[in-house]
Amino acid sequence: MSVPEVSVDELAGQIANGAAVVDVREQFEWDEGYVGGSRLIPLGEVVDRVSEIPSDTPVYVICRSGVRSAEACEYLRAQGIDAFNVTGGVLAWLASERTIECETR
Repeated sequence: MSVPEVSVDELAGQIANGAAVVDVREQFEWDEGYVGGSRLIPLGEVVDRVSEIPSDTPVYVICRSGVRSAEACEYLRAQGIDAFNVTGGVLAWLASERTIECETR
C-alpha cells in the first residue's frame, strides 16, 4: 500500500495550524530531540495505542528517516485514520535547519 507523503516544509505549516503529529521512533531517539508538538508512540506500540491517535483529523507521522513512519501510516490508514508520512523524517527536519526540542531530566 502506498501512503500519502508530506515534506517537512508542509509539516511545519500544518504544525503551525495545530496538526496532530505522532513520532514512532524509540524512546532513546526521542530523548535526543523531537519535533515540537509531536507525541511519542513507538512503532511497536502503535497497534496497542491506536485509540490515542486522533481519527477525526489528519495525522502526520514521523520517524528518523521516513521508513518506520510509512509502515505506521499503512496500518493507521487501514484503521480509517487519515495518516500522512513525513518524507525524510527528523533527519530532513534537521537538514532544513529547523529546531528540535529536548526534554531535560
